[in-house]
Amino acid sequence: MMFIILFGIVSLFSDMTHEGASSIRGAYLSLLGASAGTIGFISGLGELIGYSMRYVFGKITDRTKQYWPMTIAGYILDVLAVPALALVGEHGWLAACALLIIQRMGKAIKKPAKDTIMSFAASQEGVGKSFGIQEVLDQIGAFLGPVLLYLVMLLKTDGSTFRIYSACFAVLAIPGAVTIILLLVTKHRFPNPEHFEPSPKEFVPFKMKREFILYIAGISLFAFGFIDYSLIIMHVTNTYTSLASGLAETSSLVNSGTLPLLYAGAMLVDAVAALGFGFLYDKKGVRALVWSTVISAPFAVFVFAARSVPMVLIGIALWGVGMGAQESILKAAVTSMVPKSSRATGYGIFECAFGAAWFLGSWLMGVLYDISIPAMIGVSMAAQLAAIPLYLASAKSRQN
Repeated sequence: MMFIILFGIVSLFSDMTHEGASSIRGAYLSLLGASAGTIGFISGLGELIGYSMRYVFGKITDRTKQYWPMTIAGYILDVLAVPALALVGEHGWLAACALLIIQRMGKAIKKPAKDTIMSFAASQEGVGKSFGIQEVLDQIGAFLGPVLLYLVMLLKTDGSTFRIYSACFAVLAIPGAVTIILLLVTKHRFPNPEHFEPSPKEFVPFKMKREFILYIAGISLFAFGFIDYSLIIMHVTNTYTSLASGLAETSSLVNSGTLPLLYAGAMLVDAVAALGFGFLYDKKGVRALVWSTVISAPFAVFVFAARSVPMVLIGIALWGVGMGAQESILKAAVTSMVPKSSRATGYGIFECAFGAAWFLGSWLMGVLYDISIPAMIGVSMAAQLAAIPLYLASAKSRQN
Protein backbone atom coordinates (compact mmCIF):
# COMPACT_ATOMS: atom_id res chain seq x y z
CA MET A 1 0.00 0.00 0.00
CA MET A 2 2.91 2.35 0.69
CA PHE A 3 4.15 1.72 -2.86
CA ILE A 4 0.67 2.38 -4.31
CA ILE A 5 0.39 5.68 -2.42
CA LEU A 6 3.94 6.80 -3.33
CA PHE A 7 3.37 5.95 -6.98
CA GLY A 8 0.05 7.80 -6.80
CA ILE A 9 1.80 10.92 -5.51
CA VAL A 10 4.21 10.70 -8.46
CA SER A 11 1.14 10.66 -10.73
CA LEU A 12 -0.29 13.64 -8.82
CA PHE A 13 2.66 15.89 -9.67
CA SER A 14 2.89 14.50 -13.20
CA ASP A 15 -0.78 15.33 -13.80
CA MET A 16 -0.29 18.80 -12.35
CA THR A 17 2.25 19.31 -15.13
CA HIS A 18 0.48 18.01 -18.23
CA GLU A 19 -3.15 18.63 -17.22
CA GLY A 20 -2.25 22.18 -16.29
CA ALA A 21 -0.79 22.52 -19.78
CA SER A 22 -3.89 20.94 -21.33
CA SER A 23 -6.12 23.69 -19.93
CA ILE A 24 -4.35 26.40 -22.00
CA ARG A 25 -2.62 24.38 -24.76
CA GLY A 26 -5.08 25.14 -27.57
CA ALA A 27 -5.16 28.86 -26.84
CA TYR A 28 -1.33 28.96 -26.69
CA LEU A 29 -0.92 27.25 -30.07
CA SER A 30 -3.41 29.67 -31.60
CA LEU A 31 -1.49 32.60 -30.12
CA LEU A 32 1.74 31.25 -31.67
CA GLY A 33 0.12 31.27 -35.12
CA ALA A 34 -1.26 27.75 -35.55
CA SER A 35 -4.59 27.50 -37.37
CA ALA A 36 -7.61 25.69 -35.90
CA GLY A 37 -7.08 22.89 -38.42
CA THR A 38 -3.45 22.52 -37.37
CA ILE A 39 -4.36 22.43 -33.68
CA GLY A 40 -6.98 19.76 -34.33
CA PHE A 41 -4.59 17.71 -36.46
CA ILE A 42 -1.69 17.89 -33.99
CA SER A 43 -3.97 17.07 -31.03
CA GLY A 44 -5.41 14.08 -32.87
CA LEU A 45 -2.00 12.95 -34.14
CA GLY A 46 -0.52 13.23 -30.66
CA GLU A 47 -3.28 11.09 -29.17
CA LEU A 48 -3.03 8.54 -31.99
CA ILE A 49 0.75 8.21 -31.61
CA GLY A 50 0.51 8.25 -27.82
CA TYR A 51 -1.98 5.37 -27.75
CA SER A 52 -0.94 3.26 -30.75
CA MET A 53 2.71 3.11 -29.70
CA ARG A 54 1.75 1.72 -26.29
CA TYR A 55 1.34 -1.73 -27.83
CA VAL A 56 4.93 -1.57 -29.14
CA PHE A 57 6.38 -0.39 -25.83
CA GLY A 58 4.26 -2.92 -23.94
CA LYS A 59 5.85 -5.72 -25.98
CA ILE A 60 9.32 -4.27 -25.37
CA THR A 61 8.65 -4.02 -21.63
CA ASP A 62 7.48 -7.64 -21.40
CA ARG A 63 10.46 -8.85 -23.40
CA THR A 64 13.11 -6.92 -21.44
CA LYS A 65 11.40 -6.81 -18.01
CA GLN A 66 12.97 -3.34 -17.63
CA TYR A 67 9.95 -1.92 -15.83
CA TRP A 68 11.67 0.93 -14.01
CA PRO A 69 13.92 2.15 -16.89
CA MET A 70 10.93 2.29 -19.26
CA THR A 71 8.81 4.10 -16.67
CA ILE A 72 11.53 6.65 -15.84
CA ALA A 73 12.41 7.35 -19.50
CA GLY A 74 8.75 7.95 -20.32
CA TYR A 75 8.22 10.25 -17.35
CA ILE A 76 11.29 12.33 -18.23
CA LEU A 77 10.04 12.96 -21.78
CA ASP A 78 6.50 13.57 -20.52
CA VAL A 79 7.20 16.18 -17.85
CA LEU A 80 10.15 17.98 -19.49
CA ALA A 81 8.40 18.60 -22.83
CA VAL A 82 5.71 20.69 -21.10
CA PRO A 83 7.84 23.46 -19.48
CA ALA A 84 9.97 23.49 -22.64
CA LEU A 85 6.95 25.12 -24.32
CA ALA A 86 7.94 28.30 -22.48
CA LEU A 87 11.14 28.44 -24.57
CA VAL A 88 9.56 28.60 -28.04
CA GLY A 89 9.44 32.03 -29.66
CA GLU A 90 6.37 34.15 -30.34
CA HIS A 91 5.90 32.44 -33.70
CA GLY A 92 7.25 29.06 -32.69
CA TRP A 93 4.13 26.99 -33.27
CA LEU A 94 6.08 24.33 -35.17
CA ALA A 95 8.44 23.79 -32.24
CA ALA A 96 5.47 23.77 -29.84
CA CYS A 97 3.70 21.10 -31.94
CA ALA A 98 6.87 18.98 -31.95
CA LEU A 99 7.11 19.23 -28.15
CA LEU A 100 3.49 18.13 -27.78
CA ILE A 101 4.20 15.05 -29.94
CA ILE A 102 7.28 14.30 -27.76
CA GLN A 103 5.14 14.61 -24.63
CA ARG A 104 2.62 12.08 -25.99
CA MET A 105 5.48 9.74 -26.95
CA GLY A 106 6.71 9.94 -23.36
CA LYS A 107 3.30 8.80 -22.17
CA ALA A 108 3.38 5.95 -24.69
CA ILE A 109 6.72 4.73 -23.33
CA LYS A 110 5.77 4.89 -19.66
CA LYS A 111 2.13 3.78 -19.57
CA PRO A 112 2.39 -0.01 -20.14
CA ALA A 113 5.35 -0.29 -17.77
CA LYS A 114 3.75 2.00 -15.17
CA ASP A 115 0.40 0.19 -15.19
CA THR A 116 2.17 -3.18 -15.00
CA ILE A 117 4.23 -2.10 -11.99
CA MET A 118 1.03 -0.89 -10.35
CA SER A 119 -0.74 -4.17 -11.12
CA PHE A 120 1.88 -6.16 -9.18
CA ALA A 121 1.03 -4.31 -5.97
CA ALA A 122 -2.67 -3.98 -6.82
CA SER A 123 -3.07 -7.74 -7.16
CA GLN A 124 -2.26 -8.03 -3.46
CA GLU A 125 -4.36 -5.10 -2.19
CA GLY A 126 -7.45 -5.33 -4.42
CA VAL A 127 -7.16 -4.16 -8.01
CA GLY A 128 -10.22 -1.91 -8.00
CA LYS A 129 -9.29 -0.21 -4.75
CA SER A 130 -5.62 0.19 -5.74
CA PHE A 131 -6.24 1.72 -9.16
CA GLY A 132 -8.99 3.83 -7.59
CA ILE A 133 -6.57 5.26 -4.99
CA GLN A 134 -4.05 6.02 -7.70
CA GLU A 135 -6.69 7.74 -9.81
CA VAL A 136 -7.80 9.88 -6.84
CA LEU A 137 -4.24 11.14 -6.37
CA ASP A 138 -3.87 11.47 -10.14
CA GLN A 139 -6.96 13.65 -10.40
CA ILE A 140 -6.02 15.80 -7.42
CA GLY A 141 -3.03 16.73 -9.58
CA ALA A 142 -5.32 17.24 -12.58
CA PHE A 143 -7.35 19.63 -10.38
CA LEU A 144 -4.36 21.50 -8.94
CA GLY A 145 -2.60 22.02 -12.30
CA PRO A 146 -5.30 24.23 -13.88
CA VAL A 147 -5.84 26.00 -10.53
CA LEU A 148 -2.09 26.76 -10.36
CA LEU A 149 -2.21 28.33 -13.83
CA TYR A 150 -5.36 30.26 -12.89
CA LEU A 151 -3.40 31.79 -9.99
CA VAL A 152 -0.39 32.57 -12.21
CA MET A 153 -2.65 34.39 -14.66
CA LEU A 154 -4.33 36.20 -11.79
CA LEU A 155 -1.02 37.43 -10.33
CA LYS A 156 0.91 38.14 -13.54
CA THR A 157 -0.95 41.10 -14.99
CA ASP A 158 2.01 42.80 -16.71
CA GLY A 159 3.41 41.81 -20.08
CA SER A 160 1.82 40.50 -23.25
CA THR A 161 -0.52 37.49 -23.40
CA PHE A 162 2.37 35.47 -24.88
CA ARG A 163 4.59 36.26 -21.87
CA ILE A 164 1.81 35.35 -19.43
CA TYR A 165 1.30 31.99 -21.15
CA SER A 166 5.07 31.40 -21.25
CA ALA A 167 5.24 32.09 -17.51
CA CYS A 168 2.49 29.49 -16.95
CA PHE A 169 4.47 26.79 -18.78
CA ALA A 170 7.68 27.80 -16.97
CA VAL A 171 5.96 27.42 -13.58
CA LEU A 172 4.97 23.86 -14.56
CA ALA A 173 8.68 22.96 -14.44
CA ILE A 174 8.31 22.86 -10.63
CA PRO A 175 5.79 19.98 -10.40
CA GLY A 176 7.68 18.35 -13.30
CA ALA A 177 10.93 18.32 -11.33
CA VAL A 178 9.13 17.05 -8.21
CA THR A 179 7.70 14.20 -10.33
CA ILE A 180 11.17 12.97 -11.35
CA ILE A 181 12.59 13.30 -7.83
CA LEU A 182 9.72 11.35 -6.24
CA LEU A 183 9.89 8.72 -8.98
CA LEU A 184 13.57 8.10 -8.23
CA VAL A 185 12.81 7.96 -4.49
CA THR A 186 10.07 5.38 -5.13
CA LYS A 187 12.44 3.29 -7.28
CA HIS A 188 15.10 3.41 -4.55
CA ARG A 189 12.57 2.35 -1.91
CA PHE A 190 11.00 -0.39 -4.08
CA PRO A 191 13.59 -1.53 -6.66
CA ASN A 192 11.77 -4.80 -7.53
CA PRO A 193 8.00 -4.20 -7.51
CA GLU A 194 7.49 -7.39 -9.56
CA HIS A 195 8.19 -9.31 -6.33
CA PHE A 196 4.88 -8.08 -4.87
CA GLU A 197 2.96 -10.60 -6.97
CA PRO A 198 4.02 -14.26 -6.81
CA SER A 199 5.12 -15.60 -10.19
CA PRO A 200 3.31 -18.66 -11.56
CA LYS A 201 5.24 -21.93 -11.39
CA GLU A 202 4.98 -22.27 -15.16
CA PHE A 203 5.39 -19.57 -17.79
CA VAL A 204 1.99 -18.49 -19.10
CA PRO A 205 2.25 -16.91 -22.59
CA PHE A 206 -0.10 -14.14 -23.60
CA LYS A 207 -3.10 -15.26 -25.63
CA MET A 208 -6.00 -13.26 -26.98
CA LYS A 209 -8.63 -15.17 -25.06
CA ARG A 210 -12.32 -14.71 -25.83
CA GLU A 211 -12.94 -12.84 -22.56
CA PHE A 212 -10.18 -10.33 -23.38
CA ILE A 213 -11.37 -9.83 -26.98
CA LEU A 214 -14.94 -9.17 -25.78
CA TYR A 215 -13.63 -6.77 -23.14
CA ILE A 216 -11.49 -4.86 -25.68
CA ALA A 217 -14.53 -4.59 -27.97
CA GLY A 218 -16.58 -3.23 -25.06
CA ILE A 219 -14.07 -0.60 -23.96
CA SER A 220 -13.58 0.44 -27.61
CA LEU A 221 -17.32 1.13 -27.96
CA PHE A 222 -17.27 3.07 -24.69
CA ALA A 223 -14.28 5.15 -25.86
CA PHE A 224 -15.87 5.71 -29.29
CA GLY A 225 -18.99 7.20 -27.74
CA PHE A 226 -17.29 9.18 -24.96
CA ILE A 227 -17.16 12.78 -26.26
CA ASP A 228 -13.86 14.56 -25.72
CA TYR A 229 -13.83 17.46 -23.26
CA SER A 230 -12.49 19.88 -25.88
CA LEU A 231 -15.76 19.56 -27.83
CA ILE A 232 -17.78 20.00 -24.63
CA ILE A 233 -15.99 23.19 -23.62
CA MET A 234 -16.18 24.58 -27.18
CA HIS A 235 -19.96 24.04 -27.17
CA VAL A 236 -20.42 25.53 -23.70
CA THR A 237 -18.29 28.57 -24.58
CA ASN A 238 -20.05 29.27 -27.88
CA THR A 239 -23.59 28.59 -26.67
CA TYR A 240 -23.47 30.43 -23.38
CA THR A 241 -21.53 33.38 -24.69
CA SER A 242 -24.31 33.94 -27.22
CA LEU A 243 -26.96 33.55 -24.52
CA ALA A 244 -25.11 35.67 -21.99
CA SER A 245 -26.78 39.00 -22.70
CA GLY A 246 -28.59 39.86 -19.51
CA LEU A 247 -27.57 36.58 -17.82
CA ALA A 248 -24.60 37.22 -15.59
CA GLU A 249 -24.37 33.60 -14.44
CA THR A 250 -23.77 32.35 -17.96
CA SER A 251 -21.09 34.86 -18.83
CA SER A 252 -19.28 34.14 -15.55
CA LEU A 253 -19.40 30.42 -16.33
CA VAL A 254 -17.51 30.71 -19.59
CA ASN A 255 -15.09 33.62 -19.33
CA SER A 256 -11.44 32.73 -20.01
CA GLY A 257 -10.47 32.96 -16.34
CA THR A 258 -13.00 30.42 -15.10
CA LEU A 259 -12.70 27.79 -17.87
CA PRO A 260 -9.71 26.08 -16.16
CA LEU A 261 -11.79 25.89 -12.95
CA LEU A 262 -14.65 24.17 -14.81
CA TYR A 263 -12.22 21.49 -15.97
CA ALA A 264 -10.76 21.26 -12.47
CA GLY A 265 -14.25 20.56 -11.10
CA ALA A 266 -14.71 17.71 -13.58
CA MET A 267 -11.39 16.25 -12.39
CA LEU A 268 -12.59 16.31 -8.76
CA VAL A 269 -15.71 14.33 -9.72
CA ASP A 270 -13.42 11.98 -11.65
CA ALA A 271 -11.35 11.36 -8.49
CA VAL A 272 -14.35 10.57 -6.26
CA ALA A 273 -15.90 8.30 -8.91
CA ALA A 274 -12.64 6.42 -9.44
CA LEU A 275 -12.31 5.56 -5.76
CA GLY A 276 -15.99 4.67 -5.29
CA PHE A 277 -16.23 2.45 -8.36
CA GLY A 278 -12.81 0.97 -7.64
CA PHE A 279 -13.98 -0.34 -4.27
CA LEU A 280 -17.24 -1.48 -5.90
CA TYR A 281 -15.33 -3.43 -8.55
CA ASP A 282 -13.52 -5.48 -5.89
CA LYS A 283 -16.91 -6.44 -4.40
CA LYS A 284 -19.20 -6.68 -7.43
CA GLY A 285 -16.83 -7.25 -10.35
CA VAL A 286 -18.04 -6.25 -13.81
CA ARG A 287 -21.38 -5.00 -12.46
CA ALA A 288 -19.55 -1.92 -11.21
CA LEU A 289 -18.51 -1.23 -14.80
CA VAL A 290 -22.10 -1.64 -15.99
CA TRP A 291 -23.42 0.78 -13.36
CA SER A 292 -20.79 3.42 -14.06
CA THR A 293 -21.59 3.26 -17.80
CA VAL A 294 -25.34 3.61 -17.20
CA ILE A 295 -24.76 6.62 -14.93
CA SER A 296 -22.32 8.47 -17.21
CA ALA A 297 -23.84 7.70 -20.66
CA PRO A 298 -26.52 10.49 -20.55
CA PHE A 299 -23.95 13.27 -19.98
CA ALA A 300 -24.25 14.42 -23.62
CA VAL A 301 -27.99 15.11 -23.16
CA PHE A 302 -27.33 17.47 -20.24
CA VAL A 303 -24.38 19.24 -21.91
CA PHE A 304 -25.59 19.56 -25.50
CA ALA A 305 -29.41 19.45 -25.34
CA ALA A 306 -30.11 21.47 -22.19
CA ARG A 307 -29.83 25.25 -22.15
CA SER A 308 -29.27 26.07 -18.52
CA VAL A 309 -26.12 26.32 -16.44
CA PRO A 310 -27.23 23.76 -13.77
CA MET A 311 -27.92 21.16 -16.49
CA VAL A 312 -24.50 21.75 -18.05
CA LEU A 313 -22.81 21.35 -14.66
CA ILE A 314 -24.69 18.07 -14.11
CA GLY A 315 -23.58 16.90 -17.56
CA ILE A 316 -19.93 17.75 -16.87
CA ALA A 317 -20.18 15.94 -13.51
CA LEU A 318 -21.55 12.81 -15.25
CA TRP A 319 -18.70 13.11 -17.77
CA GLY A 320 -16.32 13.11 -14.78
CA VAL A 321 -17.94 9.91 -13.48
CA GLY A 322 -17.24 8.21 -16.81
CA MET A 323 -13.63 9.40 -16.81
CA GLY A 324 -13.09 8.19 -13.24
CA ALA A 325 -14.52 4.76 -13.99
CA GLN A 326 -12.44 4.28 -17.13
CA GLU A 327 -9.22 5.22 -15.33
CA SER A 328 -9.75 2.81 -12.41
CA ILE A 329 -12.08 -0.09 -13.26
CA LEU A 330 -10.99 -0.51 -16.88
CA LYS A 331 -7.34 -0.93 -15.85
CA ALA A 332 -8.27 -3.13 -12.90
CA ALA A 333 -10.10 -5.54 -15.20
CA VAL A 334 -6.99 -6.00 -17.38
CA THR A 335 -5.02 -7.09 -14.30
CA SER A 336 -7.61 -9.80 -13.69
CA MET A 337 -7.47 -11.13 -17.28
CA VAL A 338 -3.80 -11.06 -18.29
CA PRO A 339 -1.02 -13.21 -16.72
CA LYS A 340 1.80 -11.45 -14.90
CA SER A 341 4.49 -12.42 -17.43
CA SER A 342 2.77 -10.63 -20.34
CA ARG A 343 0.74 -7.94 -18.59
CA ALA A 344 2.56 -5.01 -20.20
CA THR A 345 1.54 -6.41 -23.60
CA GLY A 346 -2.04 -6.69 -22.36
CA TYR A 347 -2.00 -3.08 -21.18
CA GLY A 348 -0.44 -2.02 -24.48
CA ILE A 349 -3.25 -3.69 -26.47
CA PHE A 350 -5.85 -2.19 -24.12
CA GLU A 351 -4.43 1.34 -24.42
CA CYS A 352 -3.94 1.06 -28.19
CA ALA A 353 -7.53 -0.09 -28.83
CA PHE A 354 -8.93 2.50 -26.42
CA GLY A 355 -6.94 5.34 -28.00
CA ALA A 356 -7.77 4.40 -31.59
CA ALA A 357 -11.49 4.19 -30.76
CA TRP A 358 -11.30 7.51 -28.86
CA PHE A 359 -9.60 9.17 -31.84
CA LEU A 360 -12.15 7.87 -34.38
CA GLY A 361 -15.07 8.66 -32.08
CA SER A 362 -13.85 12.20 -31.41
CA TRP A 363 -13.46 12.76 -35.15
CA LEU A 364 -16.99 11.49 -35.87
CA MET A 365 -18.52 13.45 -32.98
CA GLY A 366 -16.91 16.62 -34.28
CA VAL A 367 -18.34 16.01 -37.75
CA LEU A 368 -21.81 15.20 -36.34
CA TYR A 369 -21.70 18.32 -34.15
CA ASP A 370 -21.63 20.46 -37.30
CA ILE A 371 -24.37 18.40 -38.99
CA SER A 372 -26.80 17.45 -36.21
CA ILE A 373 -26.32 17.75 -32.46
CA PRO A 374 -29.22 15.35 -31.69
CA ALA A 375 -27.57 12.74 -33.95
CA MET A 376 -24.27 13.23 -32.10
CA ILE A 377 -26.00 12.76 -28.73
CA GLY A 378 -27.75 9.62 -29.99
CA VAL A 379 -24.55 8.03 -31.35
CA SER A 380 -22.67 8.90 -28.15
CA MET A 381 -25.22 7.28 -25.85
CA ALA A 382 -25.84 4.28 -28.13
CA ALA A 383 -22.11 3.44 -28.39
CA GLN A 384 -21.55 3.65 -24.63
CA LEU A 385 -24.61 1.57 -23.74
CA ALA A 386 -23.75 -1.00 -26.47
CA ALA A 387 -20.57 -1.73 -24.48
CA ILE A 388 -22.59 -3.19 -21.57
CA PRO A 389 -23.57 -6.52 -23.24
CA LEU A 390 -19.91 -7.03 -24.20
CA TYR A 391 -18.77 -6.41 -20.59
CA LEU A 392 -21.28 -8.97 -19.37
CA ALA A 393 -20.31 -11.48 -22.08
CA SER A 394 -16.65 -11.07 -21.13
CA ALA A 395 -17.42 -11.71 -17.46
CA LYS A 396 -19.48 -14.79 -18.35
CA SER A 397 -16.69 -16.12 -20.57
CA ARG A 398 -14.20 -15.70 -17.72
CA GLN A 399 -16.41 -17.68 -15.33
CA ASN A 400 -16.68 -20.52 -17.86
